[in-house]
Amino acid sequence: MSKISKYQANARKLFALSLPIFIAQLSFSGIGLSDVIMAGLVNDDAVSAVAVGNSILFPLMLFCVGIFNAVTPTISYLNGAKQRHLVAHQIRQGYFLVICMTIPLVLIFLNGHYILEFMGTDKAFLDDAAGYLAVMAVGVFPSLLNTNFRCLNDGLSNTKPAMYIAFMGMLLNIVLNYIFIFGMFGAPALGAVGCAVATVIVNYAMVTTMIIYTHRTPRQKDIAIFSKIFEMPCRKTLGKFLRLGLPIAFSVFAEVVLFSSSSLFLSPLGSSVVASHQIGLQTSSVMFMLPLSFGIGVTIMVGRELGKGRATNAKRISIHALITALGFAVCTATIILLFRDKIPYVFTNNPESVAVASSLLIFAAIYQIPDAAQAIANGTLRGYKHTKPLLYTTFLCYWLIGIPFGFLLSRTDYIVPALGAKGFWIMFCISLMLSSSIFWYLLRRIQNLPKDVLFARLERNK
Repeated sequence: MSKISKYQANARKLFALSLPIFIAQLSFSGIGLSDVIMAGLVNDDAVSAVAVGNSILFPLMLFCVGIFNAVTPTISYLNGAKQRHLVAHQIRQGYFLVICMTIPLVLIFLNGHYILEFMGTDKAFLDDAAGYLAVMAVGVFPSLLNTNFRCLNDGLSNTKPAMYIAFMGMLLNIVLNYIFIFGMFGAPALGAVGCAVATVIVNYAMVTTMIIYTHRTPRQKDIAIFSKIFEMPCRKTLGKFLRLGLPIAFSVFAEVVLFSSSSLFLSPLGSSVVASHQIGLQTSSVMFMLPLSFGIGVTIMVGRELGKGRATNAKRISIHALITALGFAVCTATIILLFRDKIPYVFTNNPESVAVASSLLIFAAIYQIPDAAQAIANGTLRGYKHTKPLLYTTFLCYWLIGIPFGFLLSRTDYIVPALGAKGFWIMFCISLMLSSSIFWYLLRRIQNLPKDVLFARLERNK
């Protein structure tokens, strides 16, 4: 088989896995996007309350989701190694992760007003942001439980269920937003807090549907997830999840904090700046959904090939995924540049917010390429179960470089006259370029290990 034929074969497999993941991720992002758009129809204070509330909510939730990301390569490796009888145990142990992570998150969200006050959030939308977080606390448990079952299906290369469920959840969220934000059909008009009420209901609907599917699908009868509802905690399995998952969680948390904390640091500059900044973040996050989906897809493919003992194929898949992701990143960057003056009007009609957002989208276009490269390298390293370097790299690039210098450039005159939101966007680009370079260096090192050494490491984390 020629190199082109091999690329085409791997690209088709990657698309078959990644397209449902992309639609699911796009649907999850659509829930947040619809919140911002529909809250924006109320006023800038409402959309700012949602934005600032999410700047606390998303990093913590994604930290927990990062721990569950250790489940996907574990399941895909067992599936490739024809050891499906070990899969159910992994998911049942995931229940304990759900419970242990739900408790602290609920306490944090119920007391979010202390964080908002500490960060100097504008009083015009502080109370709504605190109320938004308090309601979202009710939806933590179903959200994390749904993630546990989603990782099961993804690891088994069965990515379509999450796609259908997430898409229906997005549509339901839009309807419920309409009801609770604007007070339709006898419901109170809750404004920004109505977005949280809608999301909580959607979370419970999605996890219920996912559990029903997992229980009834013939594809998983041999796994028998529900033949045993409860089992005692296993120190070895939970230790493995934490050993693999915590570096992923901290790396995800570090990257998300780089982006979301910027909303908190910019909040004293007023709702117009925060709103335009949020427009840029929402636009770039939607565009990033495809390389992110490729990254998850390559985790599954690499994990499965390594489970079959095919190290050369796993290495080839990572290169083919990179080529594919970079091609799409160039396309998305071009789209952002061409329509940067039109995109802000989807979110707001405020001329000042539109002008600032349009200038920020230039930076969003620039970092699409390094962001795509780091997503593929990140996903491949997860497939190899080599996750510790993710923590060190993201901590260096995002927390030691991105956040401090972003604050200095945007809020102070120490380096240059304060740039406002542009200061953070400049550091977004620099941080992502640096992290993508380091990730690929680390990946090449693990791929060049002797096969016996590589597979001995993988078996220890089975």
